[in-house]
Amino acid sequence: MAEIKIRRYHEDDDEDVKDIFTLGMSEHIPSTCMHILKQALAQMFLGCVFLALLTSSMSITLPVLAVTLLLAAGRQTVNYMFTKYIKLSLDQDLNHIRQIYLEQPNACFWVAEVQGRVVGTAACLPAENAGNYLELKRMSVRKSHRGQGIAKALCRIVEEFARERGCGGVLLRTSVVQTDAQKLYEKMGYKRAREIEVPEFIAKMTNFTLFEYRLDLKRRIF
Repeated sequence: MAEIKIRRYHEDDDEDVKDIFTLGMSEHIPSTCMHILKQALAQMFLGCVFLALLTSSMSITLPVLAVTLLLAAGRQTVNYMFTKYIKLSLDQDLNHIRQIYLEQPNACFWVAEVQGRVVGTAACLPAENAGNYLELKRMSVRKSHRGQGIAKALCRIVEEFARERGCGGVLLRTSVVQTDAQKLYEKMGYKRAREIEVPEFIAKMTNFTLFEYRLDLKRRIF
């Protein structure tokens, strides 16, 4: 296995960081669509449309076509939601990494390199309304390099950074569809603290929620 190098971000990493983040977020589109289809409300709506059209038209073609179009429209809506979030994230901090993460106290941005290629990212900032906690942000690893311990190494560097500064712990937020991320954080000692509703109407209708995880460093036993 190739050696993993974790280092602080520098300007030459900009395009790689944005590419890793954008591709990583886009990977959640299919799982989000499946999550929505598993919801009782979505199943009931599609079923009602299908039966209503089948009854009125006495043909299988029209209801099948209608449901297919509704599914395609749903996929486009999810695409739009993720595209909007990616743009918002770029505008909020990923277009201003140096100012936000490297020129502020108790904040940092790291990249993971394998054979000179940037394959992962992680960052942290002081958490809002959470006492002396840091918030882990922008954790992402290229799909081609997962399963090599890179995400764990990035988690550890954030934990060490927080410990060196005497912080009480680290918190993060991840979505209901990011099951692999949830398993990783739980293996790293994070505990699920609460569930957060996403305010957008579509998210509420489809039960798309966020989970907040916390790592309490004061209670950490070695």
